[in-house]
Amino acid sequence: MAEVTQLIAELGLGDPATTEKLLPLVYEELRKLAAVRLADEKPGQTLQATGLVHEAVLRISKAKNLQFWSHRGHFFAAAAHAMRRILIEKARSKNCEMRGKDWRRVDFDALDPISSVTPDQLVALDEALSKLSEIDPIAGKMVEIRYFSGLSVSEIAQVLGVSTATAYRHWEYARAWLHSELLEDS
Repeated sequence: MAEVTQLIAELGLGDPATTEKLLPLVYEELRKLAAVRLADEKPGQTLQATGLVHEAVLRISKAKNLQFWSHRGHFFAAAAHAMRRILIEKARSKNCEMRGKDWRRVDFDALDPISSVTPDQLVALDEALSKLSEIDPIAGKMVEIRYFSGLSVSEIAQVLGVSTATAYRHWEYARAWLHSELLEDS
């Protein structure tokens, strides 16, 4: 873990060779996270876990704000955000032909990462998550990290630099708010 933290710090300094050193160390964990996300997709998905990981790493290595990564949790939060953006872009492109169809929002609790999530449900969650992030940025970030990377509330508290109690308060608020938002629009 110390080597990963050191490489993440070097990546923040703009060393392009660092990505090549870092990827093998975190690849399996990122691939597992990507596989979980892609398992939620409908059959016939053309994007594979390997492709999602490589696209996410490519995006975060090109980001301009690398210097804020102080440890492994920050890196995985950035990877979770990149995976979210990639999956949302794919879902939107799939749905662009279906605009005007009878879309409906679903209950946040129904969007369990283990269950199958349709592209329109993922887009609905993203829209609600964007609204939540405007109201409460910490709660929005918590949902994003928890849903898209699978970190626990305690781990997210460490990543965000807040107490565990504060993280749980934001998590409960976020769940209730998203539940209300998704029910309201369904």
